[in-house]
Amino acid sequence: MFTVIAACMRQLSSSEEIIQHQTLIIESFDLMKKTILTLALVLCSMAGFAGQEEREISIIPEPVSMEKKTGHYLLPDDVIISAPSGQETSYLRRLLKEKLSLAPGKKVEVKANASDADIELSLNRRSDAKLGDEGYVLNVTPQKITIRANKPAGLFYGVQTMLQLMPPQIESEKREEDVLWQLPVVEIVDYPRVGWRGLMLDVSRHFFTVDEVKQYIDNMAKYKYNIFHWHLTDDEGWRIEIKSLPKLTEVGAWRTAQTGWFGDFSQPAPDAPKNYGGYYTQEEIKEVVRYAMERNIQVMPEIDVPGHSSAALAAYPELSCFPGSGDHFVRTGAPFLDWNTGGRPAAMFENTLCPANENVYAFMEKVMGEVADLFPFEYIHTGGDEAPYTFWEKSTAVKQLMEREKIKDMAGVQSYFGKRVEQIILSKGKKMMGWDEILEGGITPTTALMSWRGIHHGIEASRSGHQVVMSPNNYVYIDFMQGDLSTEPRVYSSLRLRQTYRFDPVPEGADERFILGGQANLWTEQVYNIRQAEYMTWPRGFAVAESLWSPKDKKEWSRFILKTEDHFVRLNYAQTKYSPAIYDPIVSVKKEGEDYFVTLVPEIEGLKIYTSFDASTPDNYYPEYKEALCIPGDADLMRIITYRDNKPVGRLMSITVDDLKKRAR
Repeated sequence: MFTVIAACMRQLSSSEEIIQHQTLIIESFDLMKKTILTLALVLCSMAGFAGQEEREISIIPEPVSMEKKTGHYLLPDDVIISAPSGQETSYLRRLLKEKLSLAPGKKVEVKANASDADIELSLNRRSDAKLGDEGYVLNVTPQKITIRANKPAGLFYGVQTMLQLMPPQIESEKREEDVLWQLPVVEIVDYPRVGWRGLMLDVSRHFFTVDEVKQYIDNMAKYKYNIFHWHLTDDEGWRIEIKSLPKLTEVGAWRTAQTGWFGDFSQPAPDAPKNYGGYYTQEEIKEVVRYAMERNIQVMPEIDVPGHSSAALAAYPELSCFPGSGDHFVRTGAPFLDWNTGGRPAAMFENTLCPANENVYAFMEKVMGEVADLFPFEYIHTGGDEAPYTFWEKSTAVKQLMEREKIKDMAGVQSYFGKRVEQIILSKGKKMMGWDEILEGGITPTTALMSWRGIHHGIEASRSGHQVVMSPNNYVYIDFMQGDLSTEPRVYSSLRLRQTYRFDPVPEGADERFILGGQANLWTEQVYNIRQAEYMTWPRGFAVAESLWSPKDKKEWSRFILKTEDHFVRLNYAQTKYSPAIYDPIVSVKKEGEDYFVTLVPEIEGLKIYTSFDASTPDNYYPEYKEALCIPGDADLMRIITYRDNKPVGRLMSITVDDLKKRAR
């Protein structure tokens, strides 16, 4: 180029021509610089996008079948979506338009039966038996994306998978620049392992607003849950409006506010202000039910009886065995049950409805009538767990009931109560479900069971022909601590992610014909707000989702962890809180003679552990943990942190030596 320019200059005869051509040369240099700069920017952008091109496919829950092919589909600036019209797909159409226009900034048009669609959603004209009602086929080619299913629910789940194939920025609530909005070329055939895939949220111990409940439901939908178990009543609050019984929410929804370790509060004074609580009006209940159903989630209400009824008795003490005691209050988190009995708890204050009181059944008639009208789902959960016998055993009326009905024991008394309540529920066109304690006195063939005290009650019930939802506390009680006590609000038990991932909703020995599915439960004694509810749910909610949806032989721990870390990035963009406990080691202590040895075991591979006993903050220049450490005689504090690739990934754990010694086994 420079040789050509010089030759041209030699041939110029006039100074004017030289000046003109010098100007052209300068402009050429400017153009060349701009071209080089533009090219550099493009190359930099391509380099930035290259990492996105190599993203691993991380779908939770793992699909039944996935064939990855070469190439990508790049979302155009103007996206045309073809989707079936009608009420059942109206939310899905809104979701796609919102998701693709918000973070990617695309112009999105949704049509019915568009031949030129970039994304095509269609319902099968002839049902594909293997897909069932919730399965789908997702096909991404370099030219377009197609999702087909038998039912709108399948299209909804196909879209959730499609969104997980996109960059994690798709979860952002603002425009995200410099993102290559592309999907890998892939064909996925997918359908659920079990039909009941649930999460339970306790809104009694701590109250969550309608918007917060919706937020929780939104995250459930992303991971293909389809049952929201709404625990609406308990000792600490009655949260559903019953118009024929207004005191349930006027009195039963409110208690004295206390903060700290729930379960160990001081007893508030009788005249202390009732300044914490809340409830859902019937219109709000209907709103949440509609919201959930748009996302293919059914809502099952729980009205917990005959125990856990302090809030109901505070409103209507005449439903108790001892209405004149003056001890009927909405409980606050102060102790009122003795759990050191080896079986059913003993009650210090009456919290059970009186099964010998006919007013109780009139009460249940009103409650279940209004509840049945509000919830389209076929089941109403009636609790039945942890009902103390303390006050029944003291009651003359209960003794007379036992004589009259020839009932032998207190389990039989609860069975009598449960059977009468079930008849009320059946008369409303619904079915009854309860926690596994209801088995103890006997249940009718039409009663369904939720197995929470391990798996054996569920196995037993399934083999006797009862419908069962597996919800064993040793796998899926996500109110348990998921990390070390030094990093978590204190709860009486622990449940690490790896143990949750071992959950099998159809355990060996069960009659799978009667296993509806499974669910995880979030009790909220120590969960004061929605951020903590999210923290307790995720990532254990990932593990439960995969256990309920994916084929058993598709589950693989090391692969699941890689996916989990990818989804942490998605949750960051969504501003959803999650627990990083997988990066913190499991701490155990063993006493040998007069010495105490601390063993640290990482939950996932690839971590290096560093510690100190001198109260300083360890980093990756401290000696790396290799074997059990003997606690120095004069040490007061142990600190622990994990690194990966020379960067801290775990939380700084600080544990006193006194605490470590208490853990010794």
